[in-house]
Amino acid sequence: MIEISTDKTRLDLDLIHGLLTNTYWAKGRTKEAVKKTITHSLCFGVYLDGEQIGFARIATDYTVFAYLMDVFIVPEHQGKGYSKQLIETINASPELKSCKVWMLKTLDAHGLYKQFGYTELKHPEKVMERILK
Repeated sequence: MIEISTDKTRLDLDLIHGLLTNTYWAKGRTKEAVKKTITHSLCFGVYLDGEQIGFARIATDYTVFAYLMDVFIVPEHQGKGYSKQLIETINASPELKSCKVWMLKTLDAHGLYKQFGYTELKHPEKVMERILK
């Protein structure tokens, strides 16, 4: 059985950085940048027998908006339903109950997130982004 915790003191920064820096969405992100994102986000660690095997973070104002980011389960533990348990826990988080607008970006996990009510943008013409190089 897994445990999911928002206790940042339990997070394994080396594990998180090691996995994120090799993903398509955070390739090359420095350890210092990962540490800063953890400091400024609501974070969820996933633990199996006390060892961290997953992670997700939410950038939020805790009132209106929540942005789900950096979700992963370590490769050797994927396919066991842990990511679903993680998303369920995040969705049930009391700190985020009043947030009505949730967003995320994904290239390859649409099937997972659709199970939890995420959809393509209903009005993409209303959404803009600014990406700096």
